[in-house]
Amino acid sequence: MSVDAGTEPLLRVRDVELSFGGLRVLSDVALDVRAGTIHGLLGPNGAGKTSLFNCISGLYRPQQGSITLSGDELLSHPAHQLSGLGLARTFQHPTLDQHLTVLENVMVGAQSHMAGGFFSGAFRLSGVRRDEKRVRAQAMDLLAWTGLADQADETPGSLPYGNQKLVELARAVVSRPKLLLLDEPAGGLSHQEIDELALCIRALRDEWGMTILLVEHHLGFVGDITDMVDILVEGNNIITAPAAEAQKDPAVIKAYLGQAV
Repeated sequence: MSVDAGTEPLLRVRDVELSFGGLRVLSDVALDVRAGTIHGLLGPNGAGKTSLFNCISGLYRPQQGSITLSGDELLSHPAHQLSGLGLARTFQHPTLDQHLTVLENVMVGAQSHMAGGFFSGAFRLSGVRRDEKRVRAQAMDLLAWTGLADQADETPGSLPYGNQKLVELARAVVSRPKLLLLDEPAGGLSHQEIDELALCIRALRDEWGMTILLVEHHLGFVGDITDMVDILVEGNNIITAPAAEAQKDPAVIKAYLGQAV
């Protein structure tokens, strides 16, 4: 698919092909995400949205294509190095360590930026101790920002599902990534929780200058917070446009409802 050839985007995806056996999941996918924007990735079930996320975050290796972040080819790096390049993500369901406290789970998100990592043994150098103190303070600030400071010493499993999602969001942003990937962040949340989440995501863009790419099925939520969306259908992106415009496109309506208008 052709995309705007203007200013170089923060995230640039070109000609991505992904197959599992004989099943083609992504075909010639192209995507641009501009710095300082919230970009949505929409499509029916099975369209390939999470598969594309997994390619960007290094969990899947496409057979063909290029994925660059600030000009750095992500496919040249193993997945564990991508956080150091400025990439962080959440998952459809929170993946929190139940053996750690809420605070410690958030701190883990910054370990690639700490000398020696978060778990560096009992005999720590002074520089590592300073790093840990700094990250602990940042993690507590994030928990306060999400309204979860009082639960810092609890285990994640003791929190409601919506709060667990906020903990995972805090863990993803504690390292101040260039690009934040959110996989169905509104899934399983109440209307009030979705409204609160929307405020958090807007603040990440407007106050923190963060760039966000999100997969979501909740169309109202996407329309409220995104600057631009791509619609993925059967492994191909068929339109790039503001959400309100994309939702009126006949090809998009046909993809969702099975009929042209």
